[in-house]
Amino acid sequence: MNIAFFLTPKEEIVWISADSTMRQVIEKMEFHRYSALPLVNDSGKYVGTITEGDILWHLKHTQNLGFKDTNKIMIRDVSKYQKNKPVSIESHIEDLILLSVDQNFIPVVDDHDIFIGIIKRSDIINYFYKLLLNKKI
Repeated sequence: MNIAFFLTPKEEIVWISADSTMRQVIEKMEFHRYSALPLVNDSGKYVGTITEGDILWHLKHTQNLGFKDTNKIMIRDVSKYQKNKPVSIESHIEDLILLSVDQNFIPVVDDHDIFIGIIKRSDIINYFYKLLLNKKI
């Protein structure tokens, strides 16, 4: 089944500009209670996912960096330890099972690599759960 049926569009999700500061990311994550956010550049392309872990590791490995200074750190300069590759809108839900094991969401791009939304892990699990119920395995 095509993933378009499962897409949560960009307009309905929380994402952050790749030009944001670490402080902006922390505040957005706290406000929305998310542990990861998609990063989108000025051209609308998906450039990665920033996680709480990325931020914590950066704080740990940057000597004398306190919370007050996080507004001086650009999020593009923070190392991303997990490489979440986006999938094409032409992908099929079956292709996302393995990706969803390690990610809360799968970024989705169009034919021009423009970020158009995400597929949530919960939607993938629900789809396959309903398949199993219908087969009564």
